[in-house]
Amino acid sequence: MTWSPNSWRAKNAKHIPNDYPSLEALQQVEATLSKKPPLVVASEIEKLKKELAKVARGESFLLQGGDCAESFSEFEADRVIRYFRVFLQMAVVLTFAGGKHVVKVGRVAGQFAKPRSSPTETIDGVTLPSYRGDNINGLEFNEESRLPDPQRLLQAYNQSASTMNLLRALATGGYADLAHINDWNLNFIKRQDKVQEDYLKLCHHISESLDFINSMGKANIATDTVSFFTSHEALLLGYEEALTRKDSLFGSGGYYATSAHMLWIGDRTRGLDDAHIEYCRGVKNPIGIKCGPSLTGDELLALIDRVNPTNEEGKLVLIARFGSDKIANHLPEMVRKVTAAGKNVIWSSDPMHGNTITSSNGFKTRPFDRVMSEVVQFMNIVHAEGAYPGGIHLEMTGDDVTECIGGAIEVTEDLLPSRYNTHCDPRLNASQSLELAFEIAGNLRTERKEQRMAAAGL
Repeated sequence: MTWSPNSWRAKNAKHIPNDYPSLEALQQVEATLSKKPPLVVASEIEKLKKELAKVARGESFLLQGGDCAESFSEFEADRVIRYFRVFLQMAVVLTFAGGKHVVKVGRVAGQFAKPRSSPTETIDGVTLPSYRGDNINGLEFNEESRLPDPQRLLQAYNQSASTMNLLRALATGGYADLAHINDWNLNFIKRQDKVQEDYLKLCHHISESLDFINSMGKANIATDTVSFFTSHEALLLGYEEALTRKDSLFGSGGYYATSAHMLWIGDRTRGLDDAHIEYCRGVKNPIGIKCGPSLTGDELLALIDRVNPTNEEGKLVLIARFGSDKIANHLPEMVRKVTAAGKNVIWSSDPMHGNTITSSNGFKTRPFDRVMSEVVQFMNIVHAEGAYPGGIHLEMTGDDVTECIGGAIEVTEDLLPSRYNTHCDPRLNASQSLELAFEIAGNLRTERKEQRMAAAGL
């Protein structure tokens, strides 16, 4: 394979800023990053691939989610903890109620940059470059803030390292212990609604199960640690190249992107001969590909062959993002062709990006019923085509925001301004995230029941 960490530079690179005031300053920052310690290591990445291989075989379920874009100004330990707590709660719902081991992959510790539909925006007659994420430029609408600043890449690296340090401590230091599951409910959902009621019932059942296990002399069963992995969109390829390392310890001898355990390629940057595919085809990390309405089944097969030519299990996640009104017209053909070609992939649903609307009061939002509808359709379609609907990819937060309308807590358009805090796209709040997890768990439980009945000849 003719590939190197910088071979992408000879390709067409979309949505990477080319208007840095000083290219020399950018190169100096990238050189500094190339000497920084990796944020993740090869053995962790290979561990994730093994877990994802189980998802591909239908034995586990992939939960991937987090902020649409991380922020420098809002970075604090409590926000990370709140996010991790809701993520754990969703995983518990999927594991216990859905009967599947859950592979936990956060959109965190590196998810800063965002491709934008327009390179500029105009407010009150003033046109400036669009905000593209805190690792590129600033949210404030002024000329100085909107200039790309390479120093932001160093700040993003440092914040990612701090976030990773805290997440590792939470995942392995006892916070994730199922024996303390009721402690996760502190300041959880202040409103009394069906989601909270269902979750508290689930906690009670889990506590009873743990008591039963302990009474049988199985107290040595580990419940106090979880494996938690990170991911982000591979957008700024200069940053990714600087953090690419050739493995000298794990034994594979290949190249790894050490900025995160998993990377994905966006729907706007998946050109077969473009820079983002070129970079991602050469690293050994698991790779996601966002699949939207403009992608055909044949084009998808070509992408699969380019990124995963050896058909490695656990390597490739296909993330469907169509919209609830389009998924039925596009997804069946894709699943049919990929399945017929014998490709080892994971089918995951991104029900967020295709369901964005503008409310009557001018806020970008996502109706929860459309999000839920796309998830349900996704699972039914993939299952009907003889494949396994193995994952969910969400923009979500542990904060009590009002950015997506609907759900059990009934966020209305009038409530949107009250806690609309996102820097980019609207996110599900804690209650909405859990409500969606229960819906998915119900689907998984039904599928498991059907498999048991079929095995019994019923």
